[in-house]
Amino acid sequence: MDAAQIRSSFLEFMEERGHIRIARANLVPKDPSTLFTGSGMQSLLPYLLGKADPSGSRLVDAQPCLRAQDIGEVGDSRHTTFFEMLGNWSLGDYFKSTQIWTFFEFLTDVVGLDPKRLYVTCFIGNEEHGLPRDNESAAIWRAAFASKGIDAHIADIGSAETGDARGMREGERIFFYDSDQNWWSRGGGLLATPVGDP
Repeated sequence: MDAAQIRSSFLEFMEERGHIRIARANLVPKDPSTLFTGSGMQSLLPYLLGKADPSGSRLVDAQPCLRAQDIGEVGDSRHTTFFEMLGNWSLGDYFKSTQIWTFFEFLTDVVGLDPKRLYVTCFIGNEEHGLPRDNESAAIWRAAFASKGIDAHIADIGSAETGDARGMREGERIFFYDSDQNWWSRGGGLLATPVGDP
């Protein structure tokens, strides 16, 4: 599949599952806090924070994004400048189980990726911020892999440095990483304000 086929297949797949296709946001947003739309969720922030979206509680989009805040890192395996982000959004409708199973189905059954070549990460937690290890997601991923006959072993890694030194072991498919590798925010990593504080 080429990029156009993946985009149209994703949008149609999510529409078949009750998502409403929403228009792309402008690349140069009305929000003065950023120069460019840098993620698919940026224009949805008021709705992700609780405001009711007039389109409904299940949304899907294909959002062009431009990121300049990490321009010095562009070109490695994790940073790009201009790209299109496909997103499906649940505004209080469904959570991890539905999301993981739906995405796994799309990747394996629609795009045709070999599940034996898929690897995932889960958040290892952060005691300082009161954030628990995400065992729920790991269990869902294990079940998804098992549905394709794969016994997905779990590995506690922590930091990228630990992972680089340790490497992967036979059967490992689900990796627990810290916030530097498995948490995204505009400011980078976990924020200093504890979760739940204003």
